[in-house]
Amino acid sequence: MEEPSTSPLPAAFLDFLKENDLDPSIYAATDSTPRYVRLKPGYEADVEEIEAEIKCKLEKVNWLPGFYSLPPDVQIAGSQAYKTGKIYGIDAASGAAVTALDVSPGNHVLDLCAAPGAKLCMIVDLLDGLGSVTGVDVSQHRLAACRTMLQKYALGDICRLFVADGATFSLIPVNVTSESRSEDSVDRLKEWTSRKSWKERKKAAIAKQNAAAELVQRCQEPELIFYGLKSGVVGFTKSEIYRSPSESELLSYGYDRVLVDAECTHDGSIKHIQKFESWGWTSLQRRVLDAERTDNLTVLQLRLLTNGFRLLKSGGILVYSTCSLTVAQNEDVVEQFLKDNASAELQEIEAARNWPCKSGRIPKTLRFDPWASQTSGLFVAKFLKLAE
Repeated sequence: MEEPSTSPLPAAFLDFLKENDLDPSIYAATDSTPRYVRLKPGYEADVEEIEAEIKCKLEKVNWLPGFYSLPPDVQIAGSQAYKTGKIYGIDAASGAAVTALDVSPGNHVLDLCAAPGAKLCMIVDLLDGLGSVTGVDVSQHRLAACRTMLQKYALGDICRLFVADGATFSLIPVNVTSESRSEDSVDRLKEWTSRKSWKERKKAAIAKQNAAAELVQRCQEPELIFYGLKSGVVGFTKSEIYRSPSESELLSYGYDRVLVDAECTHDGSIKHIQKFESWGWTSLQRRVLDAERTDNLTVLQLRLLTNGFRLLKSGGILVYSTCSLTVAQNEDVVEQFLKDNASAELQEIEAARNWPCKSGRIPKTLRFDPWASQTSGLFVAKFLKLAE
């Protein structure tokens, strides 16, 4: 079992917590905060078998469908259930952020800060094979982890992944903007899949993915590192995939749902903060407490939120979240964003009525924390894009 923290929190961090009206005792909640897994849909009958393998009962999370909790010391990485993709680790608070998106089959969804990929996998599950998911992250090696997860859980069919800066990314779902071409592509794809064996299709798809990746690497555009057969890439030209939409076109053909789980100081993650005991508390000053870094992060967070909202169609939903508990990275960003975007309306999260969370400092926003929620810390805000 993981040992509880014995090192006192440094004075600078305690001052940081006081400035943000945060209780230092939340960082002693490691032993009482469970870990969470999501059961892949279709494997409900395998719960008892999974419990026998990991020698632990999976406790159903009543407020979040498909989620189970288990003691924090239980390891699942070596289990067959994990290796074969029946379960995957994702904090319940992160699952709540995805749930707040109200994803429906057929939606085209953008995950603007997709790595490491657990929320991306949940989004794909909710789409049930209909629609598409575009995952974006500025870090190539972290996005490669997303690709690995999609392949491991056999969820990549409707996904495409781009290495790109989420604050400037400007591609929309191709199969929305070229409906007639998309229908032709689907017809050709059906004909192609009916003629070729599975091995032939896989070989051809891999060859096409490799060729596309090599082509994209020679350009300065977002780097396409993965796409599924139904992701809106197969059957389209490079110019169609990379065409920049006009602002008016975005209102009609943008994404139905956008998730912006923005880069932050991660101070809401107890386990992340406790890592500084081994990393050294001086690195905490640089990574979390440094005013210049925090200022740079809040600028980035606002840019990510603004660009994600720009790529949203009229009537679409965007969820902004961070695993920081600070006001500067949450409510202050939301407040500035609302001032700058008249077509953005903060929404009540209907599903949250039974969630173990608190209201944020702005009405309709939510905060999860280890003591109140038995989850990692997370801030969540939901926006509707009004017609202009």
